[in-house]
Amino acid sequence: MTHALLPIDVIAQKLTLPADTYETIGVYGAKIRLSLLRDETFPPHGKFIVVTATTPTTSGEGKTVVSIGLAQGLAHIGRKAIVTSREPSLGPVFGMKGGAAGGGRAQVEPSQRINLHFHGDFHAITAAHNLLAALVDSHLFFGNELDLDPEQIAWPRALDMNDRALRRVTVGVGSKGDAANRPTSFVITAASEVMAIVGLATSRADLRRRLNAIVVGTSRAGRPVTAAQLGATGAMMALLNDALLPNLVQTTEGTPAMVHTGPFGNIAHGTSSVLSQQMGVRLADYVVNECGFAADLGAEKYFDIVMRVSGIRPAAAVLVATVQSLRAQGEGNLEAGFANLRHHVQTLRGYRVPIVVAINRFPTNTDEELAAIAAECERMGVGCAPVEAFTKGGAGAAELAEKVVALIEANPVPRVQSVYTLDMPFEEKLHAVATKVYGADGVELSETARTKLARYAEWGYGELPVCIAKTQYSLSDDPKRMGAPTGWTLRVTDVSLSAGAGFVVAISGNMMLMPGLPRDPRAFTIDVDDDGDIVGV
Repeated sequence: MTHALLPIDVIAQKLTLPADTYETIGVYGAKIRLSLLRDETFPPHGKFIVVTATTPTTSGEGKTVVSIGLAQGLAHIGRKAIVTSREPSLGPVFGMKGGAAGGGRAQVEPSQRINLHFHGDFHAITAAHNLLAALVDSHLFFGNELDLDPEQIAWPRALDMNDRALRRVTVGVGSKGDAANRPTSFVITAASEVMAIVGLATSRADLRRRLNAIVVGTSRAGRPVTAAQLGATGAMMALLNDALLPNLVQTTEGTPAMVHTGPFGNIAHGTSSVLSQQMGVRLADYVVNECGFAADLGAEKYFDIVMRVSGIRPAAAVLVATVQSLRAQGEGNLEAGFANLRHHVQTLRGYRVPIVVAINRFPTNTDEELAAIAAECERMGVGCAPVEAFTKGGAGAAELAEKVVALIEANPVPRVQSVYTLDMPFEEKLHAVATKVYGADGVELSETARTKLARYAEWGYGELPVCIAKTQYSLSDDPKRMGAPTGWTLRVTDVSLSAGAGFVVAISGNMMLMPGLPRDPRAFTIDVDDDGDIVGV
């Protein structure tokens, strides 16, 4: 059975949203106004569920499908639910992974529009980022009153596309003075600090504060130079004015969904906007929120970064596991891959959050393989449920929904915690994540990283959390080390300050902030038919 999309006004009615709290965009989309958060008739009351996963394969494990399916499953069993998810980046859409709106009977709709331009949020964020970059170079050209050191400018340019040719570029060719022949780079928009700022802002005033705080570089006297000093904030605010508002859409079965912001989970904080989460707990009894990649990345960053900003402590965590992922982590042997499953369960237990494992079934899986995963969950003392949301929609996630509800009701006030405190020095924060979450023996900092961290602390940023950028394909910083490796050290090669976002990024291993296209990208299969319908996403 297929489900016709409902007009967005019908979706708003399911959430009892008054007409003056949202602005429609076309037939199937809307922006929710921030005034909702000040409306006392919508107090926070919903139970917040984070969805994470074991270490993924390059194709992904269906975490988005499970998140959407769980929200539909909760609606299927009579619960008022909403899913909060990220907006897809055009890089993966046209690159290796393809679309990120779910699949089958568990998608956010209209999926083609969401996968491409959607409501223009990514374009606004890209424009705001590049406006600041242009203002930096204009400042250099017109005399450099702030005495910015051209060799210490840290603000790159951004583009929402995989393009390895832009990783290192030279700007100002043929110019004069400090603006001449300056090396810089591009990052993909999902890795932009502006993306993180929009995702973490809690109001327009907070957005302004965060944009003001962006550090674009260092003066020759060794002091930080900010976007506020460049006079950039007002124009950036104007570009981001609509992008700040969460987007209301629906799932394949008409369950309400908010899709807003899109920071990657391996190089940024990896979850939907704080505003959408804060609205979600006011509008529904259960909010299903996907965190990017595995529990060592998106989930860790939720508990250690996002939770501190949002003030929302999860009532439960759903850990998605697949035969493919565990077999890959076991280098071909399913049971050998169980070490990876056990590690992620242990990580989530470290946050003191109740856990259910969602065993996401793919067509090639056998009953024996799925039973083996369920038996391992039983040995660990953690509940589990099979999920077939891709083929069956909410009915295929109803068992998971029942177990999540029962788990929450049995543990109404979990004492969820982060793995470090903000008053720890940066190196201790990195050590806590590396040892307690990744399973490393310790951390090794390059001299560059050590020097920069000392400088950030001297500037007054010492109490910021850390956001570690590392491979998503291993618990370690080496994508080829499978399972739950031991006897290794996390190597931090460089760090950067995201003062506006409110964290320090630590780069581990060979991480790229601008991905490249594969030899045969998904772009080769995407087209438009004679009726104007997009195909192949």
